[in-house]
Amino acid sequence: MMNKYKQWKNKITGKFFGNLSNDVGIDLGTANTLVYVNGKGIVINEPSVVAINKKTGQILAIGKEAKKMVGKTPGHIVAIRPLVDGVVSDYETTQQMLRYFINKVRKKSFALLPRPRVLVGIPSGVTEVERRAVIEATINAGAREAYLIDEPMAAAIGARLPVINATGNMIVDIGGGTSEIAVISLGGVVVSRSLRIAGDEMNEDIVRYCRDKFNLLIGERTAEEVKIRIGSAYPQEKKERIVIRGRDLVSGLPKEIKANNEEIEEALSRSIRIIVNNIRTIIEETPPELIADIMQQGIILAGGGSLIRGLDKLIANQTGMPVRMMEDPLTAVVRGTGIVLNDLEHLKDVLLETDKIEKPLH
Repeated sequence: MMNKYKQWKNKITGKFFGNLSNDVGIDLGTANTLVYVNGKGIVINEPSVVAINKKTGQILAIGKEAKKMVGKTPGHIVAIRPLVDGVVSDYETTQQMLRYFINKVRKKSFALLPRPRVLVGIPSGVTEVERRAVIEATINAGAREAYLIDEPMAAAIGARLPVINATGNMIVDIGGGTSEIAVISLGGVVVSRSLRIAGDEMNEDIVRYCRDKFNLLIGERTAEEVKIRIGSAYPQEKKERIVIRGRDLVSGLPKEIKANNEEIEEALSRSIRIIVNNIRTIIEETPPELIADIMQQGIILAGGGSLIRGLDKLIANQTGMPVRMMEDPLTAVVRGTGIVLNDLEHLKDVLLETDKIEKPLH
């Protein structure tokens, strides 16, 4: 009797409130999580970092507040990223982080509104087990229904490419944990590659370079700042220098050095070379008819890693194809999830197939 009552309640509630649900699109990134709410746009853009008290297991902070603690916490407090290389490495913490972001969105809505439908962008190379982990974490975090979409597909839709048409579209999405390279046509991915080399690996390249060349130990945040300020993939006309501070590996004392953009270009060259070589490989595997389309409209760059200076020139030189940066590349994936949510019936074929899991409306 109780089960029939719940079914009746969900049906009636869905009839009156279902269309009012604040459907949510999430770019669940290794470095940052962005959240799109239907009718409101991008409402959250925060680091994918969680600070935890190891003694009690209590979560102390999530997002921006947690990132401030990275490298500055006492021994019993750790600031961790629950996603590594674009996939869930810590299920419980990922669930807590998702719940925090979903609840942050729901607090701005009426209490009577149903749980939102949530669409999550994930790397194209994840396994079925990893997909399932994201679906379950999203449902347990408060979603009514959960759907998945390949990040390169979402980025292409966010760039307003004609992904449903019989036209070849090539997208390179360089995020924090993964670089996604894909050729898309007729609403599907024709050929793709997901690399575990992206923005985080570039930061590590700079850390290694400073250690090996300058005997200087620096942190991840310092390396990221150097990458953003003077990182380049192609020789620049203007020479720039930056002061890098850290610890001398010989004396153990504080030390600062001055590095120029040519040195940082050398530091980043390994990771960038791997990404460019994989772009060339994907082009070689793409059917000739689609190559003709891509040569007309060019290779589209998305993601924060694509902002490395001169990367578009390097790729163009190495592939012989036009390359262009999409508008606001950092938000490409989450904007794509928003477009899909606004027209789910028409764009349902771009979603990944998974076992459907639903929770009651409230």
